[in-house]
Amino acid sequence: MRRNGLLGGVLCVAVVAGPAQAQQPSIEELIRKIDTLQRRVDELEGRHGAAKPPAVTGRRAAAAPVPAAASKPPPSVTALPTPPPVVAVSASAPPPAVEARAQIITPQVPATIPGLLPPEPMGTQFEDALRSDLPGLSIRIPGTQSEVRFYGFAKLSAYTDLNGRNQTDAPPPQTIPLANSPAAMQGGDFSMTGRFSRIGFDTRTLTGWGTLETRTEGDFGGGAPPSLPSTNDVFRLRQAWAELGTEAFRVLIGQANSLWNDGIFETLIDATNLNQSFVRQPQLRVTALLAPGLTGAISLEEPETQYTSAAGVFTPGISLNGGLSPAFTSVPDLLGRLTYLDNGLDLDVRGLLRDLSIRTAGTAAAPPALTDNTPGWGFAARASMPMRWVSEAFGPDQLIGMAYYGRGIGRYFGGNTFGQDALSDIGLPGTATGFSLDALPTYGATAAYRRFWTTQLRSNFAYSYARQDYPSYALEFTPASVSAIFLNQNMQQVFANLIWSPFAQLNGGTVGTGWLDIGLEYVYTQRDVFEGAAATGAAGSGSGIANRFLTAAIARF
Repeated sequence: MRRNGLLGGVLCVAVVAGPAQAQQPSIEELIRKIDTLQRRVDELEGRHGAAKPPAVTGRRAAAAPVPAAASKPPPSVTALPTPPPVVAVSASAPPPAVEARAQIITPQVPATIPGLLPPEPMGTQFEDALRSDLPGLSIRIPGTQSEVRFYGFAKLSAYTDLNGRNQTDAPPPQTIPLANSPAAMQGGDFSMTGRFSRIGFDTRTLTGWGTLETRTEGDFGGGAPPSLPSTNDVFRLRQAWAELGTEAFRVLIGQANSLWNDGIFETLIDATNLNQSFVRQPQLRVTALLAPGLTGAISLEEPETQYTSAAGVFTPGISLNGGLSPAFTSVPDLLGRLTYLDNGLDLDVRGLLRDLSIRTAGTAAAPPALTDNTPGWGFAARASMPMRWVSEAFGPDQLIGMAYYGRGIGRYFGGNTFGQDALSDIGLPGTATGFSLDALPTYGATAAYRRFWTTQLRSNFAYSYARQDYPSYALEFTPASVSAIFLNQNMQQVFANLIWSPFAQLNGGTVGTGWLDIGLEYVYTQRDVFEGAAATGAAGSGSGIANRFLTAAIARF
């Protein structure tokens, strides 16, 4: 019976779309066939009613699509193995030809497969500036329990500096030009870039072990920041991972955002800002729902020792005098995170433990054949509170705060430090028979406020402070050398922006920003170098100040 119904549908469509020379049935015959097929479809739908998907809890629920009963579902393309498409014929105002009267109508079915988890959120904690979780183009693969989604955005940024010339579209605070440096003498310049536009796709498949989700994503921000952006739009891989499991327990493998990541507040700039972390690296991660609203995760992530000595800044990939690097890694970094969500409240604590190592055997470093290890560790806490808890007059406004402390965690704060997980006195006088490797103490805090003037118009205001402490032998580094001029001791940064999202909507006390953002932003950054002008010498005075204005437009799909 079912096979005959399918065959009838195929024959019906073939009659309508057949070649011009084939004999076409009369309108009455076509209508009778359609009525018969429609009754068969109704019988099948009644017999195989769609099951409701289970409720979703935890962090994924915050970005999950609202069920159809509550609001209009996001646009998606769906395909159903059975029944076949139905040819509908209008009964009013008959046009002169059958072809003009008929249209293919896909039966309305749930876009999401029952039991399939929603996509992993992309914009959690503003890890990526202005990246909302739009539904994208979601396609259910016919005959399978799988969905594919394509997403991305096009972004154009324009920026100008008022102080030193800083020819980068992603300026980390730790590298802003020093006062009285050659760049400061030239003054600021203007540039534009579109290389941080992004594209990606993910898949979700229902299996006996839960949902298997994969994601592959890239942008054109690869390579060093260019002096001419149009000549250096190099495609780079951002994420490539697979995650299997349920909301209660799942496992991820591949390159993904680090568990340490925290964008803290919303910005337009594409840089890694002070106290923010946007590390993407290979990892093995386990995530579990520990209690209602409480999620825990543990990961083993790619390690990378970064240290600074009198000879320069080293990572495992930076050569020493044309040979191997003394920076060495032997075990993965261990990270953990707890997140609690409750009616707009977002509380978060995280920590990490790592091993930093120098091995001089086989390198040009002196003294030869020595090894030194030191542990690195750190912890951080963040809270985001909805201001409607204080008064409904605040609407969807948010108050955000974050603080951290650690030793040897510089690589996880790329905006703060340059190769300063640790310092070493290797190569300095008196280290011919031994040397030290010292994990650097670092701490800081950020406070931010997200203000919604209207649903479509919002601002973000933020202040950040960070400090690194250095051992006394850093005073012996050659003034004006790379080793000395990037020993930033005190750093500050201020943000203020105004963002217009004409398609934003308020839903349940939170704002979905929609597919278009247009904004203006001001960034103030200051860095003070350890030992001041005595360390920077001819490279500039011992501090630097940057004032940058930028505008950006981002259109997502």
